[in-house]
Amino acid sequence: MAKKFVPTAAVAEELEEQLVALNRVSKTVKGGRVARFAAIMVVGDRNGHVGVGLGKAAEVPEAIRKGIEDAKKNMISVSLKGTTIPHEVIGEYGAGRVLIKPAAEGTGVIAGNKVRMILELAGISNVRAKCLRSNNPTNVVKATIEGLKELRTVEEVAEIRGISVDQVKG
Repeated sequence: MAKKFVPTAAVAEELEEQLVALNRVSKTVKGGRVARFAAIMVVGDRNGHVGVGLGKAAEVPEAIRKGIEDAKKNMISVSLKGTTIPHEVIGEYGAGRVLIKPAAEGTGVIAGNKVRMILELAGISNVRAKCLRSNNPTNVVKATIEGLKELRTVEEVAEIRGISVDQVKG
């Protein structure tokens, strides 16, 4: 299980922020339509820590600020194997499914726009990813995070099973 990561003040200054999606929504009330904005933000340190947040407000900058705050609260530590991930994984959230596969050195990040932002800010530079089923930004982003949470290194698997690393490798 991915460890929750709480950034300290020093680490918080090094975090990079990116806007994944901005959505204008409206609600019809007695006096007419009320417009609001929803912003999906991703923050990461490019060193195995990434978080995603959703901010909603009447103004765009306020929605972005709230999204960044939410992303910092929901940061996770990602298991890495060099510049890629330890194994293939499928993340699911709602109707969204994201397949993430490790790739050889020099491959780069082969992924859709939303998934690419998250993987790059997590510090993964060689990976292939594919959105399956839904391409709704919210579901794709959350499915990617769910997939990254499921990643385990050989050492973590050995510790969970109570056996040596050599026994896990076979």
